[in-house]
Amino acid sequence: MMKLSVVIVSYNVRPFLLQTLDSVMRACEGLDADVWVVDNASPDDSVAQVGQHYPQVRLIANEDNIGFARANNMAIRQSDAEYVLLLNPDTIIGEDVLSTCLEFMDQHAEVGGVGIHMLNRDGSFAWESRRGVPTPTTAFYKMSGLANMYPSSRRFGHYHMRYLDMAEANQIEVMSGAFTMLRRKALDEVGLLDEQFFMYGEDVDLSYRLLQGEWQNWYLPVRMLHYKGESTKLTSFRYVRNFYMAMIIFYRKHFAHRHRLASMLIEAAVYVVGMLSMLKKLAYRVSCFVTAGVRRLLGRSNTPEEKRSLETMLFFGNSEGWEALQPIIRRANIPTIYYHAGSVPSGHLSVDSSALAFTYVTYQTEVTSYATMLEWLSQGHDQGLRASLGTFSLQTKTLILPNDVFE
Repeated sequence: MMKLSVVIVSYNVRPFLLQTLDSVMRACEGLDADVWVVDNASPDDSVAQVGQHYPQVRLIANEDNIGFARANNMAIRQSDAEYVLLLNPDTIIGEDVLSTCLEFMDQHAEVGGVGIHMLNRDGSFAWESRRGVPTPTTAFYKMSGLANMYPSSRRFGHYHMRYLDMAEANQIEVMSGAFTMLRRKALDEVGLLDEQFFMYGEDVDLSYRLLQGEWQNWYLPVRMLHYKGESTKLTSFRYVRNFYMAMIIFYRKHFAHRHRLASMLIEAAVYVVGMLSMLKKLAYRVSCFVTAGVRRLLGRSNTPEEKRSLETMLFFGNSEGWEALQPIIRRANIPTIYYHAGSVPSGHLSVDSSALAFTYVTYQTEVTSYATMLEWLSQGHDQGLRASLGTFSLQTKTLILPNDVFE
């Protein structure tokens, strides 16, 4: 039996997927592990690119988008590994992440699943890294605003468990589907992902079933970056519909028979919040459209290229990477300063304070560990730095910035 299978379900995010695979391959070094990519009929060239750059990956190319839960289950059923990691295709994990999680689970036989410290694009802590089960009571506290008013309260703030120290390992209730390491024995007992959930909610459901099966779920303070939204586009109406419908499926499945009135009220609230969220997004789009029109009339509109000319980038790499980056930064119109990575052992944290004024600090992935990048991103946010993380791959000739991809 293999030790670990990493399962990545992907849809139309090829540049991010290749970067995720690069970080996973590094983290798998020295481990008895295989990697699966299940492509849900991406219209881009994801399948061809994965085959070209990572021929060792076990690739499943679906003819239709069958959803997140069903696609994951396809790979899980074909794998025979002791542990399974469900990982999003728009993530970066540090080189030590997989070994740390495996060691923890090997030492704690009662643990059914593990989640980790997720960073948002700006380096802030992603609160969905650890959550409480959204029971009717917990959901009421969140939707009523009490959770935000008393975030450190064990009663009112239970949804995001903000009372727990993010720097320490803690037992939690719900793990994020962006990174969930699962014990095969636990999956055999409680079942795979529920395929009622097309997208969203399946992680909450599985986490809850693990708890019901008397397994423990844990959070470990090892870092990953989740671009969060590249594969689902958080601004889309489809996202809002799928997310809130998933919550309704969860409540009907687990609480309707025990708390009928509370469940009905929560369902009604979910519908209302979902509609308000959609209206808010619509208003934002209209506002952006009107603002852009007014600026054009006044002759003040800026093209994306003009906006990027106001940005600056600090690049850490080698001379080969710097040369390959030249046509890209000219096309992106981003003034860039180059530091040879070998001359700055600790990355840009060793550079003088002038580095703090840059818009982006970009690392060449071939010469910098992903753990170093994530350490900078986290520390930079904590220190109030405004620079965001960028990555450049010499292998794929791709520059990935928080909101742009250049190839």
